Amino acid sequence: MLDELSVHNLGIIAAGRLEPGPGLVVVSGETGAGKTLLLGALRLLCGETARPDLIGPEGDETTVDARFFRGDDEVTVTRQVLRGGRSRAHLNGSPVPARVLSDRIGTMVEIVGQHDHQALSKPMEVRALVDRLLDDAGLRAQDDYRAAWQRTQSLSKESEALGGGTEAVQREAALARFQATEIAAAAFVAGDDAELDRMLSRLRHLEELTERLAVAHTAATAAGETIGEVVAVMRRAAALDGSLEPLTKRAEESQAVSGDLTVELRGAADALEGDPRQLAELEERLALLNSLKRKYGATLEEVLAFGEDATARADEVERLLARAEQVEDELAEANRDLDHFGSRLREARAAAASRLAEAARGLLRQLGFTDPHLEVEVSPAKPGPEGAEVIRLLFASDRRLVPSEVGRVASGGELSRLILALRLAGGAGRAPVVAFDEVDAGVGGRTALALGAKLAELATDRQVLCVTHLPQVAAFADTHVVVRREGPSATVELVEGAERLEELSRMLSGLPESERGREHAEELLAIAAAGLVG
Repeated sequence: MLDELSVHNLGIIAAGRLEPGPGLVVVSGETGAGKTLLLGALRLLCGETARPDLIGPEGDETTVDARFFRGDDEVTVTRQVLRGGRSRAHLNGSPVPARVLSDRIGTMVEIVGQHDHQALSKPMEVRALVDRLLDDAGLRAQDDYRAAWQRTQSLSKESEALGGGTEAVQREAALARFQATEIAAAAFVAGDDAELDRMLSRLRHLEELTERLAVAHTAATAAGETIGEVVAVMRRAAALDGSLEPLTKRAEESQAVSGDLTVELRGAADALEGDPRQLAELEERLALLNSLKRKYGATLEEVLAFGEDATARADEVERLLARAEQVEDELAEANRDLDHFGSRLREARAAAASRLAEAARGLLRQLGFTDPHLEVEVSPAKPGPEGAEVIRLLFASDRRLVPSEVGRVASGGELSRLILALRLAGGAGRAPVVAFDEVDAGVGGRTALALGAKLAELATDRQVLCVTHLPQVAAFADTHVVVRREGPSATVELVEGAERLEELSRMLSGLPESERGREHAEELLAIAAAGLVG
């Protein structure tokens, strides 16, 4: 139950506080007074889009606060709308995204609007009404259908992965496997290109290398002989002066290094063997590498990466080919399941649609229609995510008239009663708080009394809020709230006793102080209290 609602700077309402109480709560007021803003506040608390035009002139933000009770649980919620379209939401004092309000508060509050007939022209909206009346078997069929739909979609995507058909995929697999095999057969590994360049450079310049090493060896030999003379001289000098011993050791070390260098230069020269066959083999391998680079990448690393990708691609396509026949068989079975569960769900929805139409017709007769025609038509259609049928709502105010889709054949008053009947028949009021936004437009007289009685009946085990301009409806209220406008601002006031009689008189005659109006208001209250509508 909505225990308290407070608004600040909401449109023309600078500040307002409402404690609705249980049962039927009616909100009335002059046209343009801003009474529908209170339901706008509830919409904000239910997580609906925060519109900047809701912000009034008293600041740069609108704030809506409420406290709900669900059993013994207290729930507090706040929504702020800021200039620029941003908003903030708090649930039980903690900041939350607006979608959380939809999940928590939206399940506690249901709002039935005066323009719901527009939604009722959409098959998906009518389907939602019908689905509220599905029995357990129908709900199981709905779950089975959704599972079958998901399976067909998954298998269809896997089937589509075969692209242009099996032959095209086989060609793709063969090409990928050829590319992977060609690269693997070359047996290159990372770094082979640098080693290949080094070896080819050596073999291509063998003669020049031999000559340069010979010159280096001759020079090293001469240098060794010179260093040998240095060593001999230093040894004699050290014998005369012991302080020269360190220099002598350095000279001896240089002699040893020179000797090693001479030996290694000779070894390098001897290792320069010219093998024409090896050079040809290396030239051939370089040509193979260059061929692979032209096909698969600018560097050896890119070629090797291409080979890994080609192997993976070939494996994946070959897996798909192996599964192709199996997938088609599974898809055919899944489509058969989809048709089966679609038929079951369509039958369940047809039965629920019949119950919806029958219940709504009974309510329409209570609301002043003598013999209305209302049909919820369920027709087979191409399978979709929610079912394999199209559901249409056909209506005529009298059975002798040709029924058509809602909105084409109903007047404003008929639409208001039709919306109420359908929402009640389809389970509106299952939420603990149900709010009706001027669904009584175009209704008057005894029909208005019947509508008020029906709303009061609905409010016996839940809280019902109703924005209305009808005194016949307001007379049934357990709590009556008036929105009064003075110039550019409006106030929200609870009316009781004489003040309520004045408001009902105003609603009846436009004259709140009319004695005759007060008498009629008292009569309405007596009729509502005695339940004399019929």
